[in-house]
Amino acid sequence: MKTEGGRFSRGFKAALLETMVKTPAVEPPLHGGTRTPGAATSGGKFDTSFETLPAYQAFRTQRAVADALHLNFPFYRVHDAMAGARSVIAGQPVINFASYDYLGLNGHPDITAAVIEATKTWGTSVSASRITAGERDFHRQLERALADIYEADDALVFVSGHATAISTVAALLGPKDLILHDSLIHNCVVVGAQLSGATRRPFPHNDLAGLEAMLAATRDKFERVMIITEGLFSMDGDGPDLARLVDIKDRFDCWLMVDEAHSVGVLGATGRGIAEQAGVDPRRVDIWLGTLSKTLVSCGGYVAGSRPLIDFLKLAAPGMVYSVGMSAPAALAALTAIEIMRREPARIARLQANGQLFLHLAREAGLEVGTSAGYAVTPVIIGDSLRTVLLAERLLKRGINAFPIVPPGVPEKSARLRFFISSEHTEAEIRAAVAATAEEVAGVEREGISLGTIAKLMIKRAT
Repeated sequence: MKTEGGRFSRGFKAALLETMVKTPAVEPPLHGGTRTPGAATSGGKFDTSFETLPAYQAFRTQRAVADALHLNFPFYRVHDAMAGARSVIAGQPVINFASYDYLGLNGHPDITAAVIEATKTWGTSVSASRITAGERDFHRQLERALADIYEADDALVFVSGHATAISTVAALLGPKDLILHDSLIHNCVVVGAQLSGATRRPFPHNDLAGLEAMLAATRDKFERVMIITEGLFSMDGDGPDLARLVDIKDRFDCWLMVDEAHSVGVLGATGRGIAEQAGVDPRRVDIWLGTLSKTLVSCGGYVAGSRPLIDFLKLAAPGMVYSVGMSAPAALAALTAIEIMRREPARIARLQANGQLFLHLAREAGLEVGTSAGYAVTPVIIGDSLRTVLLAERLLKRGINAFPIVPPGVPEKSARLRFFISSEHTEAEIRAAVAATAEEVAGVEREGISLGTIAKLMIKRAT
């Protein structure tokens, strides 16, 4: 991309405007039975075209800008290799920093063998919900292994991690209750809270003083109160002060739910998560929530806790009662991954060392990494969404795959490249990725590319 004095060249501006002019705008709905050109309608006075959705129109505008900048669509890229520390995209080998395979277990021969045997024995489906079709021994084996991680009475596995949180929160709380969650909590918790009918209030990220003040002002107005946070936040790579958090929940008579999706296999000397990392008795946390799709290289989610909690969810959680049970291949993959995690703590140590190395090098290079603790997740915060997507494209051309995260996935003006670190990344790969990222960030800053400059060009087009 040619620039003049570090800014857009005249030729580039002309090309951008020409591309945007040629991009057909989506017309507003036409009423009175008139059909919007190119749109499907019901034949009535209201346009039923999906193209009239405001978000779709915004998407069209974004694509016009991307086309003008010669940016490929960064979402749903086709990979030609197994997910892990390395991949192949469009025939090009890349160092992959967009995989949850934190301990490098995806494709492990022991897991592959367990899945093959499970398929031969049990098939690929249990064919109905567990409440109607019954359970299999592999369900209970996996749930016992998960419960043991937290020294819990029992655990329960669901076929979807996202649905696990939704079903659990919605089943446990109602209109007379209160949910206080970290402002950066995952979408699954927010959706579950909305479905529950409970009052929902976020507290500032990891601000336990703020949480305590909210409880002091509101606790007596509600029957049950649930505090929800994450062991390791997937966008920022940090976590809460768990010891203080359990003290707060005890003093105010609350339930505490901790989402361990990104912290099992990552935090603690043996990968048991934030409780092990913080030296807190895991039994002091009421509800442990997690997924099987990251460190445990399968698919689904789980809840661990007291026996009454699990017994209740078996009969009341919609994602359990009305959904098919977990298949044998998925269950045995996760169970075998837990066994490997337990017998090979060196993988966890290697992951933690790699995470600390990446964080140290990024800070040394002057990159903005926010509050990351340097374990499995470290963001490079850019701020501007367009620059972030452009950076991801340029890094991909250099053989480095780091996914761009833009609003609404993160708050406005906090767009970032998110780097997932694996135990299988080499020191050379980590050093190369940080150096390339620093070079490209500096280059984009010199060019002055941003959403603000694009907006000015759009205003010029309109006038």
